Amino acid sequence: MAVLGGNRIVLQALRFQTGDLRHFRRTGAYSNVFNVAVPAKASCGRLDDRGFIRHYSSEAKDELRVKYLDGDDSGIVVFGINRPKSKNAISKNLVKLLSEAVGDVKKNNKVRSVIICSLVPGIFCAGADLKERAKMHQSEVGPFVSKARALITELGNLPMPTIAAIDGAALGGGLEMALSCDIRVSSNNAKMGLVEAKLAIIPGAGGTQRLPRCIGVSLAKELIFAARVVDGVEACRLGLVSHSVEQNPSGDSAYLRALELAREFNPQGPIAIRMAKLAINQGIEVDLATGLAIEEACYSQVIPTKDRLEGLAAFKEKRTPNFKGE
Repeated sequence: MAVLGGNRIVLQALRFQTGDLRHFRRTGAYSNVFNVAVPAKASCGRLDDRGFIRHYSSEAKDELRVKYLDGDDSGIVVFGINRPKSKNAISKNLVKLLSEAVGDVKKNNKVRSVIICSLVPGIFCAGADLKERAKMHQSEVGPFVSKARALITELGNLPMPTIAAIDGAALGGGLEMALSCDIRVSSNNAKMGLVEAKLAIIPGAGGTQRLPRCIGVSLAKELIFAARVVDGVEACRLGLVSHSVEQNPSGDSAYLRALELAREFNPQGPIAIRMAKLAINQGIEVDLATGLAIEEACYSQVIPTKDRLEGLAAFKEKRTPNFKGE
């Protein structure tokens, strides 16, 4: 624990997350918390304007649609990107909407997993909105990229599991967004690549850092230097995605697989899941001895929880545990 004594970042993160988890107030179903009515187990590809979608802005409000699932899927949140005319390219408005959505789920301890997907057939995200970028003054480009980088970092730092469902092309910043998620699922025919070198620039929203951590340094350099695009099958072979599935007629096979994964995570102890993610994310960046100290600190946070006692009682009584995140 002496090692952790000097690691203020880890300790602050632990205090913040576990404090929130212990003291959050149970306020009922998500439909009550957010004043929306959410049908259970609805497909991301079928999100519409029937009153169950929360819009974050009156300006281009449909560019991001957020759904809080309920029923057996309560705790799963879906971010659906919806910019069909721009191939879901990352614009100023989309960065704003995503930032607000990420901020909402970050402080909501009832959220157990987040899926980010596309509502546009055949596309996940084509990267930066180059038409908008072309209209920017040179002095505006750097600050905008910094905001996009900060958004993607915040997405990666969410305390609950995040899953990118790639049912189409994920290029440049689109792949960087997916790389910030804990898990990536793609359709076999999806296309992925960090193609910035074709425009005489480099990945600027974390791609040069996250891709090597995902598939290894040499392969990451090869893909970035060549601006190479790979399909879902090859991405799975490289370890870029965890699962690659055959696309279905409705074009949402990756989303459905992502939903299956979220449903596997949902019944588990939510505080334990958050602490496991924190231990992994912090530990992978340090030496083993420090990583083990981080794990010990995270483990200590689950010992006093009601959920741990519930888990033991359920095991003894041979029943399904009812974890409440307390």
